[in-house]
Amino acid sequence: MIDSIYSTPVSSLIFALTIGTSIFVFSNPQWYGKLMLHPYTIYRNKDKYYTVFSSGLIHKDWMHLLFNMITFYYFGFSLEAIFVELSGTWGHLIFAGLYLVSLVLSDIPTILQQRNNTGYYSLGASGSICAVLFSYILFMPKAPLGVFMIIPMPAYVFAALFLGYSIWASRKSNDGINHEAHLYGALTGVILTLVLYPWVFRHFVESF
Repeated sequence: MIDSIYSTPVSSLIFALTIGTSIFVFSNPQWYGKLMLHPYTIYRNKDKYYTVFSSGLIHKDWMHLLFNMITFYYFGFSLEAIFVELSGTWGHLIFAGLYLVSLVLSDIPTILQQRNNTGYYSLGASGSICAVLFSYILFMPKAPLGVFMIIPMPAYVFAALFLGYSIWASRKSNDGINHEAHLYGALTGVILTLVLYPWVFRHFVESF
C-alpha cells in the first residue's frame, strides 16, 4: 500500500477521497443535496458549478461505491503507472487531467439535456472511471477483464459490449442510472488518450 502511494499518488488520493467522502455522506444524507449534480440548478446558478466535481466523490449506496472502486482499483492505478512509464513524472498530471476532464465532459450532455428537469439528480464517478477503463483498454486491448469479476473476456470485447449496452440503455432503460455519462466518459477517455499518445491507435490495431 505504501508503495502504491509513492508510485501512483494521484490514484491513491482519488481512491481515498472518493471512499471517504462517500462514507461520510452515507452517514450524513443531508449532504446529498449539497453535493449532487442538479442540471436545473447548475444551468441557472453559476455558484453550483462545483457540483460537477463534488458529485463524482459521492455514491448512492455501498454497492454503487463498491463496483466503481473495484473497477478503479484494478485499472486506475495501472493506467497512472502506464502514463508515468511513458511520460515520466508528467504522467501523474496527465492521469489527473484525464480523470478530471472526463468527469466534466461526461456530465455536460446530461446538464444540457436535463436543464429544465427539476427532478433530475446525478451522482457517482462512473464517467471518469469509464474514461480510465477505456484508456487502459487502448494500451492493453487483450487484457482479461471479468464482468462482475466472474465472466472472463478480452478487454476489447468488453468495450464493444459496454458501448452497445450504454447506447441502448440511454434510450430505453428507466433505471435512474446516468448511462449517458458512462458512454461519454468512455469516449472522452479514448479521445484524450489518442490526443496525448497518437501512436496508441496503431498499437491497439496491431495487437490483434
